[in-house]
Amino acid sequence: MADHYEKKEEEEEEDEIGEQDYKAQKDALIFAIDVSTSMLQPPPESDDKKADKDPPVYAALKCAYQLMQQRIISNPKDMMSIVLFGTEKTKYGEDQNLYPHCYVYTDLDIPAAQDVKNLRGLVEEGEDTEILVPSSEGVQMLHLLVLANNLFTTKAPNFGSRRLFIITDNDDPHGDNKDYKDKAITRAKDLYDLSVTIDLFAVTRNDEKFDFSKFYDDIIYRDVVAEETNPRKVSTSKTGSGQTLLNSLISNINSKQTPKRAYFSNMPLELGPGLQISVRGYNILQKQAPARSCYVWLDGEKAQIAVSETAHIAEDSARTVQTGEVKKAYKFGGEYVYFSEDEQKSIKQFGGPIIRIIGFKDRPQLPFWASIKKSVFIFPSEEGYVGSSRVFTALWQKLIKSNMIGIAWHIARTNGNPQLVAIIPSKAQEERKSGADFIPAGLWLYPIPYADDVREGPDQINLVRTTNVLTDKMNKIIGNLQLPTATYNPSKYPNPALQWHYKILQALALDEEVPTKPHDTTLPKYKAIHSRCGEYIQEWSQTADEVLGMVRDAKSIKREMERDDEDDEPRPKKSRTAVKINSAGINNAELKKRHNDGTLSKLTVAELKPILDERGIDAKGLKKTLVERLEQWVEENV
Repeated sequence: MADHYEKKEEEEEEDEIGEQDYKAQKDALIFAIDVSTSMLQPPPESDDKKADKDPPVYAALKCAYQLMQQRIISNPKDMMSIVLFGTEKTKYGEDQNLYPHCYVYTDLDIPAAQDVKNLRGLVEEGEDTEILVPSSEGVQMLHLLVLANNLFTTKAPNFGSRRLFIITDNDDPHGDNKDYKDKAITRAKDLYDLSVTIDLFAVTRNDEKFDFSKFYDDIIYRDVVAEETNPRKVSTSKTGSGQTLLNSLISNINSKQTPKRAYFSNMPLELGPGLQISVRGYNILQKQAPARSCYVWLDGEKAQIAVSETAHIAEDSARTVQTGEVKKAYKFGGEYVYFSEDEQKSIKQFGGPIIRIIGFKDRPQLPFWASIKKSVFIFPSEEGYVGSSRVFTALWQKLIKSNMIGIAWHIARTNGNPQLVAIIPSKAQEERKSGADFIPAGLWLYPIPYADDVREGPDQINLVRTTNVLTDKMNKIIGNLQLPTATYNPSKYPNPALQWHYKILQALALDEEVPTKPHDTTLPKYKAIHSRCGEYIQEWSQTADEVLGMVRDAKSIKREMERDDEDDEPRPKKSRTAVKINSAGINNAELKKRHNDGTLSKLTVAELKPILDERGIDAKGLKKTLVERLEQWVEENV
């Protein structure tokens, strides 16, 4: 009963695409790691502390281990699998020979605590290393791709995102065998037809180059739309340059581990009458919070989640209220205004979902404070209108070149409320070390306020202006404390409260040692700050104390001079006649007459004060306040 009422209220009340709609799109990920002789070859010994110590296979497994832990935290409903290919052993269900030299280490499913334990044992404690024996025959990529197809179709048939990550150092697995290559290309096309995305993470050594044209250019289907705004780069991880293979893999995979989950699909973007293209919206930024706790029933054979139900009860008779007896009502002026379902829908008819551009503005004219909600990233989709990517790219390039923004009228969903949005172009931002994009190139829908949403801020009075000397000294401090490349990369700063919560859960679930304190990367690095500009900060502090002392001395001197001026000036004599006229010249009958005529406001402050004093009313304040007090007294007493 409760679920029915709750769903119905959500349908009526929710005017925009909610967070639950976004999170409902699940992701299935298969981690395919090449187990070959070269991938098992350890790196050369080095005295450098940052040098690689793990073979590429173990670096990839550790990367998968970290990714599995992260997905349990951020995406607890998503599935993940680890497949080792090129192994001597074969494993898939009960049939050991169905996919030769492919070993399904963890099946495609929601990661369980035991999966994490097993993987940790493999990468940290050296357990089950007999499975990491390469096959002398190698592997046909055909078998890996068919296996991935089987896992996706049987385990995650209705998932909105399905992806295959391949980690290998072999750019030509079949050599001159054209038959094997053609079969693999056909199977890759089958995966593409199922909307499965294949991503390659190539491993290289020293000055070696990975030649994608030999095989993988025909396997990896490039995103034609992405090519328009930002040519796609296939991630390549190699040792050296101060970055280990593990860190390089983690960086490259993290840039793609979050699937492109559509916030809305095939939304019309109208550039003018009769000219529309289709776009998809993506929620690039989504605040994460710990999963809600739940009630569990423990009296059965295994723990089960307890599901609660709620019913509407009539207050007078305590009977259950049926669905047809309930109507929607709004309170207005102390009365309830009732609506039927059809009437409720009719008042929300502003048209179907659309983004309609109504004009353009210079980008500097959009103030930084104008956003009332988080922005939505949009990207072209060819499904609605062929040629959308070309038109979208032309619009994006023009806005970037002219430093302008679009202003659009936007309805996010059927029966949704219209909102004004600014269309802001963005260039891709990439990490300095790995070159992986953490902010894509495209357009953003930036919600801007209506007149009803604007509130007045506090009055700015008694502003203290700084001095040029203080400003110059602060410039030195800011210049020495800038972030690397002067950009903020959120992937570098995990939420410490969220990570701490799941670290405790992980330790308890996996029988690990409970950590004593959280790892917080947001804490200031005080030693680095002191070494960079400690001297500048001390200089600024001393100068600030001197300036504040001068300000205080100046204020003190000003107050003393004002007091001396008041003492020297002769006080004007009060006019007894004027006081007498003002105090007794207007009786209550005259006040009533003036109140009715609306002429009380014509009295001067000098006339109002004695009238108020005679009647025991506070005579301090502005004239407007004095008139209001007098009017109120007349209304209540005369």
